[in-house]
Amino acid sequence: MTNPNTPDDPNTHMPLIEHLVELRGRLIRAIVSILLIFCGLVYFSNDIYEIVSKPIRDQLPEGTTMIATDITATFFAPFKLTLVVALFLAMPVVLHQIWRFVSPGLYAHEKKVAIPMLTASVLLFYGGIAFAHFIIFPVIMQFFVLAGPDSVVVTPDITQYLSIALKLFFAFGLAFEIPVFTMLLIWSGVTSVKDLSEKRPYVIVFCFVFGMFLTPPDPFSQTLLAVPMCLLFELGLLFGRMVDKKPEPAADEKEAAGS
Repeated sequence: MTNPNTPDDPNTHMPLIEHLVELRGRLIRAIVSILLIFCGLVYFSNDIYEIVSKPIRDQLPEGTTMIATDITATFFAPFKLTLVVALFLAMPVVLHQIWRFVSPGLYAHEKKVAIPMLTASVLLFYGGIAFAHFIIFPVIMQFFVLAGPDSVVVTPDITQYLSIALKLFFAFGLAFEIPVFTMLLIWSGVTSVKDLSEKRPYVIVFCFVFGMFLTPPDPFSQTLLAVPMCLLFELGLLFGRMVDKKPEPAADEKEAAGS
């Protein structure tokens, strides 16, 4: 007779050493997927940097270009960017390996919720990066280029720009996970829509503090991140009403308990 209070997958009863061996195998698969994508993209590293740097290059005065204050930056900046892009593109594979490792320990009704949330988290992360690149970057770069004195010629360094770009990519990708995180808290029973609604002022303050640490040190960039975060929190509450209570175990699990 199956015990509904414990996962029935035999992998959950493996000794610790076997779990560690499986974890190593999953990590190797994830790393290999990143390296394979990186090897396929490294030849186009300069082209990838051109795409990512387009928002600021479009705002530079005519005849002005980006510069490299370090002679090695012309190689390492595109190289580093390509490695990060490979990681982003391999994220579905990485998350799939994580899922294969933890899924044996989940109940059937938990798996039904976890798979859609996992898919949504990947899509939202990519959506946050796209939102940052196509909407936020041009606005921020135009603001910084036009805000300076007319006597100052803006010639951004490629390494410094890459650092800002990656920070914003990560910040917006992570911020777009708020609806999934909110729904997960509600579904797990840690909190409820009512409790989160009452804590809305604290959430707004947290969004601005989060934006302060993960964006360039100016109120403009901070606000551009904090406002979407607040809207995404409201979206999470909206969808959270659908899962306000933690789902009960599946009917077959209840029958097994009764028998």
